Amino acid sequence: MNAATTTEQRALSLVEIIDFKWLMAGDGHHVHVEHLQNDREYACRCLTLAAASRIGALRDTARRLARTLGLTLPAA
Repeated sequence: MNAATTTEQRALSLVEIIDFKWLMAGDGHHVHVEHLQNDREYACRCLTLAAASRIGALRDTARRLARTLGLTLPAA
């Protein structure tokens, strides 16, 4: 079994968050990483905005990150 440790899972989600941050910047939106990690409402707003983006990679990353963070995005 390939079970990831909590530290590894945190590192993987941080990589996803940084990827998300730069994709959002490319779409003209600033994302505060610490705020995204600690404020569920802020994370939902950012991910919902990203899910409606014209950039496919950003939409995909938003859906993946939402799953990682245990959040539900509105249907597209």
